[in-house]
Amino acid sequence: MYVPPSARALDDDERELVELARRTIEAHTDAGPDEDGVHTMGAAVMAADYRMFAGVNLYHFTGGPCAELVALGAARAQGARQMRCIVAVGNHGRGIVGPCGRDRQVFVDYYPTMRVIVPTPAGPRSVLAADLMPLTQRWTPEAGMNGLDPSLYEDPETAGPPVIRFSPRYLEAVRSGAKTKTTRFRDPARLGPARLVFASDPEVVLAAEVTEIRHCLVGDLTDQDARAEGLSAAAELREVLKSHYPDLAATDEVDVVTFRTDDETGVA
Repeated sequence: MYVPPSARALDDDERELVELARRTIEAHTDAGPDEDGVHTMGAAVMAADYRMFAGVNLYHFTGGPCAELVALGAARAQGARQMRCIVAVGNHGRGIVGPCGRDRQVFVDYYPTMRVIVPTPAGPRSVLAADLMPLTQRWTPEAGMNGLDPSLYEDPETAGPPVIRFSPRYLEAVRSGAKTKTTRFRDPARLGPARLVFASDPEVVLAAEVTEIRHCLVGDLTDQDARAEGLSAAAELREVLKSHYPDLAATDEVDVVTFRTDDETGVA
Protein backbone atom coordinates (compact mmCIF):
# COMPACT_ATOMS: atom_id res chain seq x y z
CA MET A 1 0.00 0.00 0.00
CA TYR A 2 1.38 3.41 -0.98
CA VAL A 3 1.62 5.78 1.99
CA PRO A 4 2.46 9.41 1.15
CA PRO A 5 5.53 10.64 3.07
CA SER A 6 3.53 13.44 4.70
CA ALA A 7 0.67 11.21 5.93
CA ARG A 8 -0.23 11.52 9.61
CA ALA A 9 -3.19 11.04 11.92
CA LEU A 10 -5.72 13.86 12.21
CA ASP A 11 -5.29 16.55 14.82
CA ASP A 12 -8.19 18.09 16.76
CA ASP A 13 -8.71 20.93 14.27
CA GLU A 14 -8.86 18.48 11.37
CA ARG A 15 -11.39 16.30 13.19
CA GLU A 16 -13.53 19.39 13.72
CA LEU A 17 -13.25 20.14 10.00
CA VAL A 18 -14.51 16.65 9.15
CA GLU A 19 -17.46 17.15 11.46
CA LEU A 20 -18.32 20.48 9.79
CA ALA A 21 -18.35 18.82 6.36
CA ARG A 22 -20.52 15.99 7.69
CA ARG A 23 -23.04 18.35 9.30
CA THR A 24 -23.18 20.46 6.15
CA ILE A 25 -24.13 17.66 3.77
CA GLU A 26 -26.50 15.97 6.21
CA ALA A 27 -28.37 19.26 6.56
CA HIS A 28 -28.48 20.12 2.85
CA THR A 29 -28.50 16.93 0.77
CA ASP A 30 -31.43 16.57 -1.61
CA ALA A 31 -31.18 12.78 -2.00
CA GLY A 32 -32.38 9.90 0.13
CA PRO A 33 -30.18 6.90 0.98
CA ASP A 34 -28.96 5.13 -2.18
CA GLU A 35 -30.53 7.84 -4.36
CA ASP A 36 -28.87 10.10 -6.89
CA GLY A 37 -29.13 13.81 -6.32
CA VAL A 38 -27.71 17.22 -7.11
CA HIS A 39 -26.22 17.73 -3.64
CA THR A 40 -24.65 14.55 -2.24
CA MET A 41 -21.21 15.69 -1.02
CA GLY A 42 -20.19 18.23 1.60
CA ALA A 43 -16.76 19.77 2.03
CA ALA A 44 -15.04 22.03 4.52
CA VAL A 45 -11.82 23.99 4.22
CA MET A 46 -9.72 25.55 6.99
CA ALA A 47 -7.88 28.79 6.27
CA ALA A 48 -4.47 29.73 7.65
CA ASP A 49 -6.13 31.63 10.51
CA TYR A 50 -8.20 28.52 11.42
CA ARG A 51 -11.50 29.89 10.13
CA MET A 52 -13.60 27.15 8.52
CA PHE A 53 -15.82 27.35 5.46
CA ALA A 54 -18.22 24.77 4.04
CA GLY A 55 -19.90 23.98 0.75
CA VAL A 56 -21.85 21.27 -1.08
CA ASN A 57 -21.44 19.95 -4.59
CA LEU A 58 -23.69 21.00 -7.47
CA TYR A 59 -23.98 17.99 -9.77
CA HIS A 60 -24.75 18.58 -13.44
CA PHE A 61 -24.09 16.40 -16.48
CA THR A 62 -22.00 19.22 -18.00
CA GLY A 63 -19.59 19.02 -15.05
CA GLY A 64 -20.90 20.87 -12.03
CA PRO A 65 -18.41 21.83 -9.29
CA CYS A 66 -17.32 19.39 -6.60
CA ALA A 67 -17.99 20.29 -2.98
CA GLU A 68 -14.29 21.00 -2.36
CA LEU A 69 -14.20 23.69 -5.06
CA VAL A 70 -17.41 25.26 -3.73
CA ALA A 71 -15.88 25.42 -0.24
CA LEU A 72 -12.68 26.98 -1.60
CA GLY A 73 -14.73 29.62 -3.42
CA ALA A 74 -16.72 30.34 -0.26
CA ALA A 75 -13.49 30.77 1.70
CA ARG A 76 -12.14 33.21 -0.85
CA ALA A 77 -15.39 35.18 -0.81
CA GLN A 78 -14.99 35.62 2.96
CA GLY A 79 -11.43 36.96 2.65
CA ALA A 80 -9.36 33.80 3.19
CA ARG A 81 -6.27 33.60 1.02
CA GLN A 82 -4.17 30.73 2.35
CA MET A 83 -5.68 27.34 3.07
CA ARG A 84 -4.51 24.91 5.73
CA CYS A 85 -6.66 21.79 5.18
CA ILE A 86 -9.67 20.46 3.22
CA VAL A 87 -11.97 17.43 3.41
CA ALA A 88 -15.05 16.04 1.63
CA VAL A 89 -17.72 13.85 3.23
CA GLY A 90 -20.54 11.90 1.55
CA ASN A 91 -24.17 12.09 2.57
CA HIS A 92 -26.02 9.48 4.65
CA GLY A 93 -22.99 8.36 6.63
CA ARG A 94 -20.72 7.53 3.68
CA GLY A 95 -17.84 9.16 5.49
CA ILE A 96 -14.72 10.84 4.14
CA VAL A 97 -14.30 10.65 0.36
CA GLY A 98 -10.99 11.37 -1.37
CA PRO A 99 -10.82 14.13 -4.00
CA CYS A 100 -11.26 13.38 -7.69
CA GLY A 101 -8.41 13.82 -10.15
CA ARG A 102 -9.52 17.30 -11.23
CA ASP A 103 -9.68 18.51 -7.64
CA ARG A 104 -6.25 17.08 -6.88
CA GLN A 105 -4.79 19.04 -9.76
CA VAL A 106 -6.54 22.21 -8.56
CA PHE A 107 -5.15 21.70 -5.06
CA VAL A 108 -1.60 21.24 -6.35
CA ASP A 109 -1.81 24.22 -8.70
CA TYR A 110 -3.21 26.67 -6.16
CA TYR A 111 -2.53 25.24 -2.67
CA PRO A 112 0.30 22.66 -2.89
CA THR A 113 1.08 22.80 0.85
CA MET A 114 -2.57 22.53 1.92
CA ARG A 115 -3.37 19.30 3.70
CA VAL A 116 -6.07 16.99 2.38
CA ILE A 117 -7.91 14.50 4.58
CA VAL A 118 -8.32 11.17 2.79
CA PRO A 119 -9.60 7.70 3.75
CA THR A 120 -7.01 4.92 4.05
CA PRO A 121 -7.11 1.29 5.24
CA ALA A 122 -5.61 2.58 8.51
CA GLY A 123 -8.31 5.24 8.91
CA PRO A 124 -8.45 8.92 7.94
CA ARG A 125 -5.09 10.52 7.28
CA SER A 126 -3.94 14.07 6.58
CA VAL A 127 -1.52 14.43 3.64
CA LEU A 128 0.00 17.27 1.66
CA ALA A 129 -1.89 18.05 -1.53
CA ALA A 130 1.28 17.58 -3.57
CA ASP A 131 1.63 14.01 -2.27
CA LEU A 132 -1.67 13.13 -3.98
CA MET A 133 -0.09 13.91 -7.37
CA PRO A 134 3.38 12.29 -7.49
CA LEU A 135 5.81 13.94 -9.94
CA THR A 136 3.23 16.60 -10.74
CA GLN A 137 3.89 19.86 -12.57
CA ARG A 138 1.97 22.91 -11.37
CA TRP A 139 -0.07 25.14 -13.67
CA THR A 140 -0.30 28.84 -12.80
CA PRO A 141 -2.24 31.64 -14.54
CA GLU A 142 0.97 33.64 -14.93
CA ALA A 143 3.31 30.99 -16.36
CA GLY A 144 1.11 28.16 -17.58
CA MET A 145 2.54 24.68 -17.05
CA ASN A 146 5.70 24.72 -14.94
CA GLY A 147 8.51 22.21 -14.77
CA LEU A 148 8.89 19.62 -12.03
CA ASP A 149 9.60 21.33 -8.69
CA PRO A 150 10.89 18.90 -6.02
CA SER A 151 10.29 21.52 -3.31
CA LEU A 152 6.53 20.89 -3.67
CA TYR A 153 7.03 17.65 -1.75
CA GLU A 154 8.73 19.23 1.26
CA ASP A 155 6.41 19.24 4.26
CA PRO A 156 6.49 22.80 5.67
CA GLU A 157 6.27 21.35 9.17
CA THR A 158 9.46 19.29 8.78
CA ALA A 159 11.47 21.10 6.09
CA GLY A 160 13.62 23.67 7.84
CA PRO A 161 13.75 24.74 11.50
CA PRO A 162 11.03 23.53 13.89
CA VAL A 163 7.76 25.45 13.94
CA ILE A 164 6.32 27.14 17.04
CA ARG A 165 2.75 28.30 16.41
CA PHE A 166 1.21 31.44 17.89
CA SER A 167 -2.14 33.19 17.83
CA PRO A 168 -1.90 36.30 15.61
CA ARG A 169 -2.72 38.48 18.59
CA TYR A 170 0.86 37.97 19.84
CA LEU A 171 2.54 39.10 16.60
CA GLU A 172 3.20 42.73 17.49
CA ALA A 173 4.36 41.85 21.02
CA VAL A 174 6.89 39.38 19.60
CA ARG A 175 8.04 41.76 16.87
CA SER A 176 8.51 44.61 19.34
CA GLY A 177 10.40 42.45 21.83
CA ALA A 178 7.73 42.81 24.53
CA LYS A 179 7.21 39.02 24.40
CA THR A 180 10.38 36.91 24.56
CA LYS A 181 8.95 33.77 26.19
CA THR A 182 6.12 31.37 25.50
CA THR A 183 4.77 28.78 27.93
CA ARG A 184 3.79 25.46 26.36
CA PHE A 185 1.86 22.43 27.63
CA ARG A 186 2.54 19.12 25.86
CA ASP A 187 3.98 21.06 22.93
CA PRO A 188 7.74 20.47 23.08
CA ALA A 189 10.26 22.86 21.56
CA ARG A 190 13.95 22.42 20.74
CA LEU A 191 16.95 24.63 21.40
CA GLY A 192 18.32 26.32 18.30
CA PRO A 193 16.80 27.85 15.16
CA ALA A 194 13.00 27.98 14.98
CA ARG A 195 10.18 29.41 12.90
CA LEU A 196 7.55 31.38 14.79
CA VAL A 197 4.34 30.94 12.77
CA PHE A 198 1.41 33.26 13.47
CA ALA A 199 -2.00 31.96 12.37
CA SER A 200 -3.05 35.07 10.48
CA ASP A 201 -4.18 34.99 6.86
CA PRO A 202 -1.71 35.05 5.25
CA GLU A 203 0.51 33.37 7.81
CA VAL A 204 3.39 35.44 9.15
CA VAL A 205 6.63 33.59 9.81
CA LEU A 206 9.45 35.04 11.90
CA ALA A 207 12.90 33.49 12.00
CA ALA A 208 14.01 32.99 15.60
CA GLU A 209 16.29 31.07 17.93
CA VAL A 210 15.21 29.22 21.05
CA THR A 211 17.85 30.03 23.67
CA GLU A 212 16.46 28.34 26.80
CA ILE A 213 13.80 25.81 27.78
CA ARG A 214 12.86 25.52 31.46
CA HIS A 215 10.56 22.79 32.78
CA CYS A 216 8.40 23.74 35.75
CA LEU A 217 4.97 23.27 37.28
CA VAL A 218 2.20 25.71 36.42
CA GLY A 219 2.08 26.69 40.08
CA ASP A 220 5.80 27.58 40.00
CA LEU A 221 5.57 30.14 37.19
CA THR A 222 6.99 33.50 38.28
CA ASP A 223 6.21 37.16 37.80
CA GLN A 224 9.41 37.35 35.75
CA ASP A 225 8.00 34.70 33.40
CA ALA A 226 4.82 36.74 33.05
CA ARG A 227 6.67 39.98 32.29
CA ALA A 228 8.67 38.22 29.55
CA GLU A 229 5.32 37.36 27.95
CA GLY A 230 4.11 40.97 28.11
CA LEU A 231 1.96 40.37 31.20
CA SER A 232 2.13 41.82 34.70
CA ALA A 233 2.10 38.86 37.11
CA ALA A 234 2.22 35.07 37.32
CA ALA A 235 -1.47 34.90 38.21
CA GLU A 236 -2.33 36.68 34.96
CA LEU A 237 -0.09 34.29 33.02
CA ARG A 238 -1.87 31.31 34.56
CA GLU A 239 -5.23 32.77 33.53
CA VAL A 240 -4.01 33.21 29.94
CA LEU A 241 -2.75 29.63 29.90
CA LYS A 242 -6.16 28.40 31.07
CA SER A 243 -7.72 30.11 28.04
CA HIS A 244 -5.43 28.04 25.78
CA TYR A 245 -5.51 24.83 27.87
CA PRO A 246 -8.84 24.70 29.77
CA ASP A 247 -7.94 21.51 31.68
CA LEU A 248 -4.55 22.79 32.85
CA ALA A 249 -3.89 22.24 36.57
CA ALA A 250 -1.39 23.89 38.91
CA THR A 251 0.42 20.56 39.22
CA ASP A 252 0.88 20.11 35.45
CA GLU A 253 4.36 20.53 34.02
CA VAL A 254 4.92 23.13 31.31
CA ASP A 255 7.86 24.29 29.22
CA VAL A 256 8.89 27.95 29.48
CA VAL A 257 10.54 28.65 26.12
CA THR A 258 12.80 31.69 25.76
CA PHE A 259 13.46 32.89 22.22
CA ARG A 260 14.86 35.81 20.26
CA THR A 261 13.82 36.82 16.76
CA ASP A 262 16.18 37.57 13.90
CA ASP A 263 16.29 41.00 12.32
CA GLU A 264 14.65 39.83 9.11
CA THR A 265 11.01 38.75 8.98
CA GLY A 266 8.96 37.22 6.22
CA VAL A 267 5.44 36.37 5.15
CA ALA A 268 4.69 32.77 4.17
